[in-house]
Amino acid sequence: MTLTDFIERFGRTLFEAPLASPRPEEPPELAEIRLAVMDEVGKKSYRAGGRKVFPFSVVRVELRGVEREQQGVFTGAFFRKYLEEEVRNALRADGCRFPEDLRMEVEASVGLPQAGEPWLVVQAAAPSPTGISGQAAAKLMVREGDANVRELALDKERTNIGRPVDVYRSGGLFRRNDLAFAEDTEINRSVSREHAHIVYDHAAGEYRLFNDRWYPREGAAECGVWIVRGGMSREVARDSRGIKLEHGDEIHLGRAVLVFEM
Repeated sequence: MTLTDFIERFGRTLFEAPLASPRPEEPPELAEIRLAVMDEVGKKSYRAGGRKVFPFSVVRVELRGVEREQQGVFTGAFFRKYLEEEVRNALRADGCRFPEDLRMEVEASVGLPQAGEPWLVVQAAAPSPTGISGQAAAKLMVREGDANVRELALDKERTNIGRPVDVYRSGGLFRRNDLAFAEDTEINRSVSREHAHIVYDHAAGEYRLFNDRWYPREGAAECGVWIVRGGMSREVARDSRGIKLEHGDEIHLGRAVLVFEM
């Protein structure tokens, strides 16, 4: 079965008789695209409050080097709807929360990709620069320490910060840090595996910083959480309220330092 035949038959199955019609067999090239999309969705999901979360409202797929006669198939409503259904069903099966308005955006360009350029690019993103559901735009700048990125946009409802990217406990993968200090340096060693997280409070329209360190302090070597604002230092206690962040706040995670910017 060709890709065009599959999309047309899938469209009839989905829109004309979604309960009665069997699903047609998937062509290999479509399976490769679907797997790449699901891999990106898996990377962007994280665990919060005992459940997995996929916070992004948009998954963008860019196909390069598409044959001209298939361009319309890839950019048509049936193909986009197919990918949306696949992502939604996979997230539900995994018990993962996701935005109700989750949607796909697909671009397909004709012509061979440039040398070294991938033929398929998949990205998960918030729908606009203001973030999820009107979330105010903000970012973290790394001032001290060697993190996986030097600048991180806070475009999720929750942003985890710690030493490794993936944190494992006895039950398996427990959490994924968006900002990770994994390199073995003196400063990075003062950052714990589950050090802190930032949550956007929609009701108050503010970002709040929380201390996630779950093991006891160890004297002078402990690596707590502080903010420095207006030349004054304030420790962030481990509680359920956290502390409101303001533009220009320095966030100290042990000896690592971040700057919060709105």
